[in-house]
Amino acid sequence: MKAIRVHKFGDPDVMKLVDALDPRPGENQVTVRIRSAGVNPVEAYMRAGIYAQKPDLPYTPGTDGAGEVISIGPGVTEFDIGDRVFTIGSVSGTYAEIALCRVDQLLPLPDNITYPQGASLGIPYRTAYRALFQKAFAVAGETVLIHGGSGGVGTAAIQLARAAGCRVFATAGTSKGLELVHSLGADQVFNHNQPGYLDNVRNLTEGRGANIVIEMLANVNLANDLTILSPGGRVVIIGSRGQIKIDPRRIMANEIVVTGMLLFHTTSKEANSINTAIITGLSNGTLIPVIGKEYSLHKAPHAHQAVMSPGAYGKIVLLP
Repeated sequence: MKAIRVHKFGDPDVMKLVDALDPRPGENQVTVRIRSAGVNPVEAYMRAGIYAQKPDLPYTPGTDGAGEVISIGPGVTEFDIGDRVFTIGSVSGTYAEIALCRVDQLLPLPDNITYPQGASLGIPYRTAYRALFQKAFAVAGETVLIHGGSGGVGTAAIQLARAAGCRVFATAGTSKGLELVHSLGADQVFNHNQPGYLDNVRNLTEGRGANIVIEMLANVNLANDLTILSPGGRVVIIGSRGQIKIDPRRIMANEIVVTGMLLFHTTSKEANSINTAIITGLSNGTLIPVIGKEYSLHKAPHAHQAVMSPGAYGKIVLLP
């Protein structure tokens, strides 16, 4: 099979397309013919060697993917050969034609969801759900500002918040991105490159502010987020690329809660709730992943450059 391998940490071009042995499933494992693999910022951080957890070298990147089960190991009763699945983890990495997975790293892919859409579910939708409901405890009627709504996690968060009955404000940095978040059902959309755009949040909430901010770029936005939250408001930090100076008195004055999240801290109980919600949303049509760009497997370095560039639009996927 063809697979991407990383033998040293560094720039995107350290990812090389190589010939590799097809993996064989062990007990409670299956192999999946990967039709599409999701590309996430966390994989770019890992490849660069700047993530908190570094994989052992050499390795094949990728957690998210979608395809069909092609072989089954001993003890597997949950899946049959030919089943359409999407991955929420992988033993061998999904930037490859074939991936080895444990059965608990797979979920059934509904027939109405394409393989690229299936590859867009794992990290983005699980991150968005955990941020909204397991960290911010969002409930119907609350106002949620999704700061960076046009990317993979942002589009997922808009759909999940809308399905839960929240009022959704979302930002984007391009006209195309603004059109996207509006089409997904955001009640109000703002261009985060325009000065004073956050003034709209208080104006549109009769001065109260947003109840929740889902923050994709805390090193740029967090200090301003604290100025537009209602009393008891919550900020969940999903992404940050540096440091920022904030005024703690703003947190004290309105008893704001600022929390961060990393998906790998999810407990088994939380994961079961997330997985159930995603499958339900796919089945009833409230969750429809948006694909931005598709790259061939050998273009993985270009995909990593794109996922870290401004102007996010939907999900970036690879097509092995």
